Amino acid sequence: MMNPAKGNTSLLLLFLLLVCPICTSLDTITPDQPLKDGDGQLLLSNHETFALGFFNPGSSSHRYIGIWFNQIAEKTVVWVANRDAPLNDTSGVLSINGKGNLVLHTQNQTTPIWSTNVSFSVSSTNNSMAKLLDIGNLVLVQQDSQRVTWQSFDYPTNTLLPLMKLGLDRRTGLYRILTSWKSKDDPGIGDYSFRFVPTGYPQLNLYMGQTLLFRLGSWTGLTWSGVPRIASNYFTVNFVNNQDEATAMYSIKPNLPTKVIAKTVVDESGIVQRSLWQETTWVEYWSGPRDLCDKYLNCGPNSYCDLHNMVIFECKCFPGFEPKSSRDCIREKQGVSMCNNGEGFVKLAHMKVPDTSIAHADMSLSMKECEQKCLRNCSCMAYASANESEGGIGCLTWHGDLVDTRTFPDGGQDLYTRVDAVVLETRHSTYLDSADSTLPYFEDSPSRRDLDGTRRNSNLPLFNLRTIIAATDNFSIANKLGQGGFGPVYKGLLQNGMEIAIKRLSKCSGQGIEQFKTEVALIAKLQHRNLVRILGYCIHKEEKMLIYEYLPNKSLDSFIFVVICHLSMQCKDFFQ
Repeated sequence: MMNPAKGNTSLLLLFLLLVCPICTSLDTITPDQPLKDGDGQLLLSNHETFALGFFNPGSSSHRYIGIWFNQIAEKTVVWVANRDAPLNDTSGVLSINGKGNLVLHTQNQTTPIWSTNVSFSVSSTNNSMAKLLDIGNLVLVQQDSQRVTWQSFDYPTNTLLPLMKLGLDRRTGLYRILTSWKSKDDPGIGDYSFRFVPTGYPQLNLYMGQTLLFRLGSWTGLTWSGVPRIASNYFTVNFVNNQDEATAMYSIKPNLPTKVIAKTVVDESGIVQRSLWQETTWVEYWSGPRDLCDKYLNCGPNSYCDLHNMVIFECKCFPGFEPKSSRDCIREKQGVSMCNNGEGFVKLAHMKVPDTSIAHADMSLSMKECEQKCLRNCSCMAYASANESEGGIGCLTWHGDLVDTRTFPDGGQDLYTRVDAVVLETRHSTYLDSADSTLPYFEDSPSRRDLDGTRRNSNLPLFNLRTIIAATDNFSIANKLGQGGFGPVYKGLLQNGMEIAIKRLSKCSGQGIEQFKTEVALIAKLQHRNLVRILGYCIHKEEKMLIYEYLPNKSLDSFIFVVICHLSMQCKDFFQ
């Protein structure tokens, strides 16, 4: 008599066999062992990290052959073979044909729907096999020599996996790019592409069709110049630019305490996103474009994009330029020679360097040699370090307009821009620090603590005229505190909330720039209980202004008295 328990088990197994398709797994595809959709077969990598098989994307009824992560709960497809040639049913077969190629066809039709299309010698036609590696790479190899004749990593779709290269093989002409899906239901080639562009000094770019949308920039040795936040403890980047190739590849660092599963995808909405798998879901690590300053050419030539509160941006001119419109800048002094005429460079910190597709690179030069090279070439408008991982090596130079630059609150690179002798002198041989857009300090000027009363320094900050105009609402009458013999005094409010008083000196004072700066340095050293404290100064063409701390209880005479003293130098006995 049959044991009831065994009988129930047998019935359950029979039921499962009747209602569920038989699913088998393969480790290779050979001429004698194809992969069939109707049989529910899968090709698994050695440690079953990845799987290759037939699938339906989203709500589509079409069938595709693809690769996906095999050990996570959410089915995530990373590569599709027949993305623009779907099957209408489950009759698909992936096999090795008589010419040694991996081909996709139907059971009733041997005409290839998709093929690896490799040319083999006659002796190698029956020697091919396909296998899936644990990095997610499908390879076609020669069985006797294990030589790889084709690999899916050379033909990426919308996903970049660790150890997968983007860029150009200069020997063969193979150019690897990512292209988005058309939609979540259609893996066909979409509108967006993510490319490692080899022109000039190679950089990562995002395109819609042939229109450049977002420039992640060049590799700095530490991160990509346009996304400084991408640097991490998880990944390393291998950047190669030589006669054989211009490629970029990221990998997961070895010996991490936990296993890291990562992917970088260009999606159907035009966003590039790197994600990490954490327990039950994908978590964004970084993405772009993120804000208005990421948009390519959001500001015109010779200006840079400065973002406020993630939603408001301002196009600011490079030193030596002035606004032509809200987004475009032109030279302040047209026709002034910057060739062997006392010109030099101003350093802007925390910058996304200009478009490197028009840059010249020389990796043999130090930064000092880079500066000298750029200075000798009168057409060189800017320079920067090509690799900052070893303290700054390699030289990037730009000749002509500087385009698509921005500031970052942290990170970014130092960019040195060429200015004429007048601008260089006006800026007191110092360099603009664009990291703090609320106060236009220079790097060798007093730090922020100098303005809160903790230290005195005669080397005062040079304020930008645009900052003063914004602070006073373009010298509004409503902000005018009064008028003295040497000019009007205005109240101003800086972007950081600090109140200041601005003494706008009369243009008929007769002072030259050098005399003015000398006396500003002198008055900064004066200390007396009856005087308000000077914070800095502003020089722009014929304009000369003094910036003071604003004290509501001080009268207008307090500001005027300081100006009269330092302009006439007739009050030295007052300080005895």
